[in-house]
Amino acid sequence: MKHLTILVPSGQSTLSTVACILGAYDVFAEANTYWKETGRKELFKIQLAGISEKTEVHDGLVTIKPHTSVSSILKTNLIIIPASLIRSYKDANKENRLLIDWIAKQYKLGAEIASICTGAYTLASTGLLDGKNCSLHWVAADTFRSLFPNVNVKEEKLITDEHGIYTNGGGYSFLNFMIYLVEKYYDRETAIYCSKFFQIEMDRHSQSPFIIFTGQKQHEDEMVKKAQHYIESKLQEKISVEELSAHFAIGRRNFDRRFIKATGNTPLEYSQRVKMESAKRAFESTRKNINEVMYEVGYSDMKAFREVFRKITGMSPLEYRSKYNKEAARA
Repeated sequence: MKHLTILVPSGQSTLSTVACILGAYDVFAEANTYWKETGRKELFKIQLAGISEKTEVHDGLVTIKPHTSVSSILKTNLIIIPASLIRSYKDANKENRLLIDWIAKQYKLGAEIASICTGAYTLASTGLLDGKNCSLHWVAADTFRSLFPNVNVKEEKLITDEHGIYTNGGGYSFLNFMIYLVEKYYDRETAIYCSKFFQIEMDRHSQSPFIIFTGQKQHEDEMVKKAQHYIESKLQEKISVEELSAHFAIGRRNFDRRFIKATGNTPLEYSQRVKMESAKRAFESTRKNINEVMYEVGYSDMKAFREVFRKITGMSPLEYRSKYNKEAARA
């Protein structure tokens, strides 16, 4: 029998942490039950493990009591790291150093590791994500980039899967992630069963439609901040990078370099994301047609507008409008 460890962080837990822990436990327990009912042995022994005897959450509303301490688990096959609080990240990091060291040791012994949402902070603290792709909640992506510059953040992806390390996007998308892991470890049949039992969508791979782009301004480069504000104020205009660099009296190559270093996007990518975020809001809240919205965000070529919109949201403008604005879709 394989061993599954679902971690219970100490001092970092929120209600989302509880949801991740219980949701993961429930899905894998049901997968075990399905195997028993179909004449097979349970695949996993599932244990909650932490560094404290109990963790209180939300002023004591919920108390989690792990089955065991991580120090008592000498060998495990799969570790699930739930979402955790990041506002007090550095303090919590010190509290959970034992947890971080244990994760790194288990990976060296052959364990695979799956982080949910902001659990990526704990995983990245081990150094195991350096040079690898990582997904997490889009709200936390900019802060994560500044703390872990050697990790390739892919907030548009729902799941990343590299060398026995899995990461997952935000919110309750962890349920889609659990179905993905069930298929990996059990089989497609069991994943389909769990998908139907829990009514969780299968084969979802993107969180792009859910991302709200707020601008990457958690940096100290004042020139880049001014450039960002300038781009945002010229929403209806098509601005070239040459114009931008000239406006701020800086060479094109140096401007590009500083912009990418500060924001993680090229100036062109940033401009596209700002424009598409404005287009998304228009599709959600107005009855404007696609042409009207396209012109409002500075595009005159429908093909180019569609391509950029799909690249950023994973959907066509019409699909997005139909999904998020039923009134406009009926117009």
